This record gives sequence, C-alpha cells and structure tokens, in this order.
Amino acid sequence: MSFVDVILPLALPKLLTYAVPQELQPQMQVGIRVTVPLGKKKLYAALVQNIHNQAPAYATKEVLSVIDEQPLVNAQQLLMWTWIADYYMCTLGEVMKAALPAALKMESETKIILGDIPDEGLDWDSDQELIVNVLQNKSPISIDELAGMLPKKNLLRSLQQLLQTNVVQVEERLQNTYKPKMQTLIALNSSRAHNEEEVNALFALFKRSAQQEKLLLAYLAMAMPVDYEQPLWVEQKNLLDKAQVKPSALKASIKKGIFVQQQQAQDLTKMRDTSQNTLPALSPAQQQALNEIEHCLATKNVALLHGVTSSGKTEIYIHLIQQALQEGKQVLFLLPEIALTTQLIQRLQKVFGESVGVYHSKFSDAQRAATYHSLLNNKTQLIVGVRSSIFLPYSRLGLVIVDEEHETTYKQYDPAPRYHARDVAIVMAVQAKAKVVLGSATPAIETFYNAQQGKYGYIPLTQRYGEAVLPLIRMLNVSDLRRKKNGGLFSPLLIQEIEERLARKEQIILFQNRRGFSPYVECKDCGFVPQCEHCNVSLTYHKYTGNLVCHYCGFSIPMPHSCMACGSSELSTQGFGTEKIEEELRIIFPETVVERMDLDTTRSRTAYHRIIADFESRRTQILVGTQMVTKGLDFDNVTLVGVLNADTMLSFPDFRSAERSFQLIQQVAGRAGRRSTQGLVLVQTRTPFHPVLQQVQSNDYLAMYHQQLDERRKFHYPPFSRLIRITLKHRQPNTLQDAAAMLAQGLQPLFGERLLGPEVPLINRIQNLYLINFLLKADIHTSLQQVKSLLRQQFDRLQQLPNFKSVVIVVDVDAY
Repeated sequence: MSFVDVILPLALPKLLTYAVPQELQPQMQVGIRVTVPLGKKKLYAALVQNIHNQAPAYATKEVLSVIDEQPLVNAQQLLMWTWIADYYMCTLGEVMKAALPAALKMESETKIILGDIPDEGLDWDSDQELIVNVLQNKSPISIDELAGMLPKKNLLRSLQQLLQTNVVQVEERLQNTYKPKMQTLIALNSSRAHNEEEVNALFALFKRSAQQEKLLLAYLAMAMPVDYEQPLWVEQKNLLDKAQVKPSALKASIKKGIFVQQQQAQDLTKMRDTSQNTLPALSPAQQQALNEIEHCLATKNVALLHGVTSSGKTEIYIHLIQQALQEGKQVLFLLPEIALTTQLIQRLQKVFGESVGVYHSKFSDAQRAATYHSLLNNKTQLIVGVRSSIFLPYSRLGLVIVDEEHETTYKQYDPAPRYHARDVAIVMAVQAKAKVVLGSATPAIETFYNAQQGKYGYIPLTQRYGEAVLPLIRMLNVSDLRRKKNGGLFSPLLIQEIEERLARKEQIILFQNRRGFSPYVECKDCGFVPQCEHCNVSLTYHKYTGNLVCHYCGFSIPMPHSCMACGSSELSTQGFGTEKIEEELRIIFPETVVERMDLDTTRSRTAYHRIIADFESRRTQILVGTQMVTKGLDFDNVTLVGVLNADTMLSFPDFRSAERSFQLIQQVAGRAGRRSTQGLVLVQTRTPFHPVLQQVQSNDYLAMYHQQLDERRKFHYPPFSRLIRITLKHRQPNTLQDAAAMLAQGLQPLFGERLLGPEVPLINRIQNLYLINFLLKADIHTSLQQVKSLLRQQFDRLQQLPNFKSVVIVVDVDAY
C-alpha cells in the first residue's frame, strides 16, 4: 500500500501520514494538494511532501481526493520551507500557512462566498452544482458547514475548480471584498465581413450615422492588419475613446450585426503596458558601480551597493534586471514597504512592460493566487514585492535585489515563521545558484561588517545623480519650546522655512515616528491614564475616529468625556503623533493642502497610490508621515524635511536604537533636494550634541558604524553573536513565573552569562497573555544547530510537566 507524508497548515510538531487509496495512486505527486480528514469532522487541503510504502506505527486515515493535477509547490520551495522551519525553530505547517495565498490553503474554517455565475452557466459536475445551490441559499459558509451537507470525498477538489473560474471565492478579510474586474471586448462580426470588399460594403449602412462610421474606422485602425477569419478583440473603452463617440452608437452597430461583444475577466497579474524598451542612461559613477557589481558577482554570491540617497541605485538595478531577463532568468525585486511599489512599478514598466508582476498583502487573495499561478506556469519573469514574495514558486531564479536592505520591515515578528526576508533571500539564491544585490544608503551594521570581512562584495556610490547635492542638515534645540506650556510642535525656524518653501511652490515632508493624535490621555486631577483591557499598555488617542486604541491588540473605546477613575472632566492629551501634526498644520496654514501617510491612512492599496500620486503631481504641499515616508520615495520638488522629535528614537531601550535613529533620519533627509536645488533638513531635539545626531549632521556613516561596532563587540551583540529571544506566555502570572524559573534552571548551566533573563518586559501583558523574556547571545563560533538542539530539549522537558503544558513558547532566531 502507498502512503504520503503531508504538511497541514497547522503548528504540528511533525508531518502526518495518510494512506493512499489505489484509485488515487497514479495521481499522487510531491507538491500537490490532497484532501485529508483530521479528527472527526475537520477537512484540510494538505501538501504532499513525501510518497513511500512504509506504514507508520499508528492506524492511518485515507486521502479523500487529489486537488491539483500538477504540483502547486516545487522542489526548490520545499527545500526552502524545510530550511526556514529548521533555522527559525518553527513547524513546516507554520511555513506553509505563511507561504501560500489564502485562496490556496483551504481548511474547515475557511469561509466561502458566491462569486460571479455566467448567464449561460458552466459544465459543472453534480458536486459543483450542489455547492452552488447551497451558496445561493447561504453565503458566506464555512467548508466545515459545507462538509456536513455534501459528500466529503471530492469537496475540496470541486471547490478548487469553482474557485479557478471565480464562481465561488474565499471570503476576504480586508475591508473591501475583491470581485474580479471584467472587461468588455469588441470585434468585427466575421459572418458579415469575410474580406475587404464586404467591409467596404458595410460603410453603406452608415450613410446616416457618422458616429457608427467613426467606430468602424477606429476599429480598423486598431486591428491593422485585419484578419477577417479571426478578427482582433479590442477593449470597448479603448475603441470608444479612439472613435470619440457615445456608447449608444456602438450599441446600434452591435444591433445591426456589424460588431460582436463579449465579457472577459481581466488578467489580474498584468500591469498596464507602458513599455518603452529603453534602458535608462547611466552616469559615469553609475556605470563604474555597475561594472564593479558584475565583477564582484563573478566570484561572490552577494554584493552590497552602498550608495548615498538619490545616487541612482534604481537605474543600476534596471540594467542588472535586463541582463538576467535576457539570459532567461527570473528576477525578484524585494522592497521593504508597499508604498514603494507604486513608484517603482511605474519606472520598471517603462522598460519591462507587462513582464512586471506585483505581490503584496494589499492585493486580494484572488490576485495573489493569480500571480502565484502565473509564476508557477513560467508566465512572469520579474516580481516586485515585499517580504512574502520570497515564498513564490521560482524555478529559474537568477537575480535577487533587496532594496533598502537595512529596513526592519523585512523581519516578520508575528506569527511564525519569524524570518528575515533579506537573509532568507540570500539562502534561497544560493540554493538556486542565483546572485543577490543588497542596496542601501545606510546598510545594516551586520551587512556592512560582512562586506568588510570579504564575505560580500562591496561597491560604494558616493555622489548623487546629476546636479543633486546632499542636503544641509541642522539640529534645532527645542528644550525651551518643550518647557513652554503652549510651545507648540514646531520651532519658529521650522515654521519660517515652511512658509518660504510654500511661497516658492516647493514641497515639504515632516516626519514623526508615531501615528495617532496623542500617545495617551491623562486626567489632570488624579493622573489616571486609560489602559487596554487585554494588554498592559496605555491607549492611543485617534481624534479622527474619536477612539482610544491599543496598537498591540486593536482594542478600542470611545474617547471618554470624563475621567474613568474620578469622574473629573479635566482630561488632557499627552505627546503628539502624525494626526495631531496634521491638524496643527491645517490651523497654521489653512490654504495649504496637507496629507498624512501612516498605517491609519493607508489601509487599502488605492490609498497608497492616491497619496503618492497627489504628492508627485504637487496637489499636496505638505506630507506628514511615519517611517513610511523615509523609505526610498523619489519626489523632485521636496526641498525641506523636518524631523519633529529625534529624542524618542534615540532613547528607545534597544541596542540598535543608535543605528536605527541614524538610518531613519538619514533616509528621511534623503528625500530633500533630489534634483538641482539643495535640500534643507531640520531636526528638532533636546540633545543636539548627541553623538548619533552629530554623525547624521556630518553624514558620517563610518563613524557611526565603528562606534556601534566597538560597543557590540564589548557586550556580545551582533555581528559578534546570534540573538535568540525566548518568550513564555500564559494567562496566569504565577504559572508563568514558575515555568520561567524552571526553564532558567535548565538553561543557565548550558549558556552561563550569555543567557539574560528571565525578565518581565516593559509591556508584560498582550492579548490577555502575560509575558516573560529570555535573551540568548549565542557565540558566533558555536554551532547554531547545536544551540537550537539544546533549546529544544529544554522546551520539551518543560512542556512534559502537566502544570506547564499550556505555556506558550515563542522563539525568535536573529531577534530584532
């Protein structure tokens, strides 16, 4: 008998084995999905990882059906999944859950809704017809509920076929449910026009209708040369635009039988083709950098392009992409922020047209599944995306570009796998025998260290493109401003510079790394601060919605009119976020268009595009934002950047705070003066002589690097160690304390002074779970595999005890 080991999208410690019925054995392949039962009622789409004839020690259940005809996950992906699960100490099921779009990982809890049913119907089998009938009466419905009404055996296979034709859809968890965008196509009716003579005869029908005649002329121009046997289908909108006629004229022509019409779903993976097929010209400095990268990659797998802001790194990337595509290779272009894709796609399309594919979380499940299948079928050569793009099914990967490689958004924090996309991309490229280019104006210290040690190639690019020069950076001491009761958020000099820029029709970016209106609300009489019911953290005031919101779990309450402790009406907001800055700017500059760019204003894909497009077209004069505005955006009219509070970043209790502060301020400063006019950057701070701020002012990355490297060497931080953060979670604080003491008892003899903790974190309760942390500084010269093996032994020992079985253990390898 044949058996399969399958991966389920669950955090299971090992693979499960199922028996394969004889009739399904010919269809069985590694990488396909199969329907399997779990427990008494649950159904899952599981992924086949191994086929064998070794019966396990337990009684096996049977595979119910095969969902895919061809593998959904290739061998390269399975190799990568296994590496991620092992390195980041998670399960293959957690990797599968992160790797596949929601539409491709059906399970009992998945909600299904009715999609678009064609008027003429489709060739459905009896199971599919039953599914549609059920959904017409009840939608949405879970797969679990469907399984109780219909035969289980072929349920997921039938659902998958209906999903592919958009008759049913996975319910979206985004605010706006995606529906496939349809396009109307028009073609010449071949039964009325077999040749040129018959087409000429058609014009006689239009003697009294100039508009219909225009339509026919416009169609012939668009369809040249005309194939009378198989006329070209053109988009109705494009035809009407070209002919400059009303839709009623087209309707009349269709009625006369001159044209025929059909509806067709747009290809969700296609971008608008603006291809010019011309590579951007490179400056001498860019050409030299390109040559050095090519030389480095001849002997090394990874090259670091260390180019100052506005040095033209993107143009160099485009030349590298072109070379890889000409060799028939696939390219992955990783970006840290969805907002960056909007600008970059436009630039890439000018060269590569429709070969550009985009992948990120603001796309619907259907769009992401379409991109996944397009790459699986080798229809897409270039992918632009955020960190989840590393999980796509590449088969001919030749080049990976990681832009702004220092960004912390490449790190996945929750849920598992807690991977770093830059590091995974490097391993993936090595496995695929591809090359990696890392780019940044402010490289991560670990990356720069690897380059200095010769592990990576190193290419400096020290001058801005064209006539652009680096901005002038000034520190503004706002100690007096903060002490004043009504001192405001802006120093007098910043207000003056904003006024001058607005008068010259120039644009301004203001940066504050905190969203919301105010970090917290305080009662003036008793000092009470409203806290989250589920987390030990104060609630942030969002004035636009009128709510106090927890940024950890999403809990919210309406802004109270009086103190919840003493009843006093004397409530005051403390501190400031982007929302408060936006409000004050509109009061000071009432005639100016101010826009805000943070998580609250960019929850949809269209919001990103609109905010950036408005700023690019100069409809917006001032853009206020969090770190989203620091990441690689290119605006040619920005001449002033203001950093409103540098001190909160510098005083954050983390060994990376100095490095991150330098990177954030340098990056946001880089948005200023990117063309011929020198930009000005004003940094508001109470500590203008702080070493990091002095390094920012002099644009001295090397000074920052050497200072931080000395401190990290002394205290055993990366790159001289590997950090592994262990977090224990439980609803009962006493049980948690006992579990932490037990774990510490096992770990201390193994790791000694390199183990810090147990320690209660600053925010010690999130989503009703209390937290205790350990931090392990693993010796860089010790086998990491051995360290993780010792950790697993101690975790197993802890969770074998009845009192601690419910303690959740979260492991973050290479913690950030």
